[in-house]
Amino acid sequence: MDSLIHAEKTRLRRRLRAARAALISARETASARAAALAPIDLWPSTPWVGAYLAMPEEIDPAPLVARLARRGVRLALPVVIAPGLPLVFREATGELAPDAAGIPAPPASAREVSPGLIIAPLLGFDAEGRRLGQGGGYYDRTLRELRASGSLLAVGLAFAAQEAPVIPTGRFDERLDAILTETGYRAVSEG
Repeated sequence: MDSLIHAEKTRLRRRLRAARAALISARETASARAAALAPIDLWPSTPWVGAYLAMPEEIDPAPLVARLARRGVRLALPVVIAPGLPLVFREATGELAPDAAGIPAPPASAREVSPGLIIAPLLGFDAEGRRLGQGGGYYDRTLRELRASGSLLAVGLAFAAQEAPVIPTGRFDERLDAILTETGYRAVSEG
C-alpha cells in the first residue's frame, strides 16, 4: 500500500511541478494578492511565524510576513538539521548559511524558537487540507511535533492552480489547518 501511495505521489508531483512552473510570471501579483486576502485578524496571536524563503517557482510568503510583522510578529525560518528529523525554526536575523540539505537558513548561532503559526510551502493541496510536499517528510514531522507540544496554525501557501481533487496520503502525513492562495483563504475542518 505504501509503495502505491508513493507512486501516486511521484506522478502527482511531476504534474504539479509543471503546473506551478507555468505560473512563474504571475508570482509577484499572486503573492501580494494572497497576502492581502489572509484573515490575519482571525489568526491566533503568536510572537513567531515560521515561514520559508521561496524558490523562484513558489508563491512568495514575503508580502504575508510583512503584514504580520506590522502586527509585531517575528519571522523564523526552517532549518534542516539532518535527514529524518523534524525541522527546527530559528530567528531570521539576515545571516544565512546552508543547512544540512544545502538550503539557505539561519546559522546555528541564531535563536531557536517555536512558532505558533507556520506558513508552509507545497506542491499540491486538496480541499481536505492534505498537503503534497517535495517528498522529504520534513513538514509532516515538524507539524506533528509542534502540534504535540502546543497550539499551532498550519497554513499552506500556494497558487490556486496547485489544488488537486485528492492528495494521496500515508499514515505519517499531516494535514494543514488552512489554505491561502491568490483567490482566497479556506479553513479546513477536521476530517
